[in-house]
Amino acid sequence: MTTAVITRKWHTTAEVAEMLGYGLSKTKMLVLTGEIRSIKDGRNRRILPRWVDEYVERRAQEAETGWSA
Repeated sequence: MTTAVITRKWHTTAEVAEMLGYGLSKTKMLVLTGEIRSIKDGRNRRILPRWVDEYVERRAQEAETGWSA
């Protein structure tokens, strides 16, 4: 018997908050301001994993730029 591994295609705002170690309010604000991209799916917001990665990479680049300035 083989076991299929299903990977998540997108995340909820609460899941992203937990991944980033942020509070839910901060994460929702980042989504509302466009800092973290999202789509509206019915009444909910969904965030693709690559959009979380883009946000983290952008923040890391900002930090590196700040250190070299």
